[in-house]
Amino acid sequence: MTRKIAIVLFNLGGPDGQADVKPFLRNLFRDPAIIGAPGPIREILAWLISSRREKEAQSNYAKMGGGSPLLAETKKQAQALETRLNALSGEREFRTFIAMRYWTPLVEDAVKAVKAWGADDIIHLPLYPHFSTTTTGSSMKAWAAAGGPKARTICCYPEENDFIAAHAKLVRESWEKASKPENARLLFSAHGLPERVVKAGDPYQVQIEQTAAAISQHLPEITDWSVCYQSRVGPLKWIGPSTDDAIIEAARDQKHILLTPIAFVSEHIETLVELDEEYAEIAEEHHAPGYTRIPALGVAEGFISSLAKLALTALEGPVGLKPPNGARICPADRSQCPCALTGMTHD
Repeated sequence: MTRKIAIVLFNLGGPDGQADVKPFLRNLFRDPAIIGAPGPIREILAWLISSRREKEAQSNYAKMGGGSPLLAETKKQAQALETRLNALSGEREFRTFIAMRYWTPLVEDAVKAVKAWGADDIIHLPLYPHFSTTTTGSSMKAWAAAGGPKARTICCYPEENDFIAAHAKLVRESWEKASKPENARLLFSAHGLPERVVKAGDPYQVQIEQTAAAISQHLPEITDWSVCYQSRVGPLKWIGPSTDDAIIEAARDQKHILLTPIAFVSEHIETLVELDEEYAEIAEEHHAPGYTRIPALGVAEGFISSLAKLALTALEGPVGLKPPNGARICPADRSQCPCALTGMTHD
């Protein structure tokens, strides 16, 4: 009898159209992983923030046709992964399910769909390569709250070989298309987090730095690189340096800027608006010699290969947490690392 394997792809989600923008933002900011205030206060804050940000966000989504392209892009990745896995294993049937955290199809929709299909095994495969309590951690909690069955959970893959090689390939190709500028500076731009989240033991920043260092090892042609963080909102202090400041500094140093979205595996508002428009304008205003934006991974061959390998490896051993190489990779002080929370130690 063919064994049925469900691959649940966790992602953020995005509004389908203009009318969805405010409720999407409200879902985002009512998540206790995003705003840690007590329930009633958090609800009020979520309503206020979503109301204040609605028009600006609608304007940005209008540039992309009215809504977010994230679901369509995630569906392409899901189909590519499903096709790859089923081609590799004739004894098992793989089916992908999309579980968005803040817009449809929501995590609870994925729980219902997986149960209805009658999966024999479930693999949580986040489209967040780097673990954070605000992303994968929040989705895992939502899965449990929705009555989701026990699963094999891939917590992160910041240094997975094919994932790293796929990123490096895109950087090199973009550098070559820009005529191989010798004065290039590669900026790894990741979504930021409030500093308090990282100080509380979140491993996200450490893992971002691991990825950047690993990619740089594949790019001996580009020795000038740094990590920066984008998408800051609200009055709290966020981890840095900011992508804005990194671009201004590179322009001041007369560097051709190569900007890669290191924490985003799909094109969406943070890449198509922030990177392609807002940061490009900053680079131009400060007279950078050049500005090249590297594409997100999307359905790049190496990335889909990476996801397939992660899924197949997760099927080995018992149900539960499946960290990279089977062991904890985060420093001991990262107390919110899922390995730390389950008592797993380094090799």
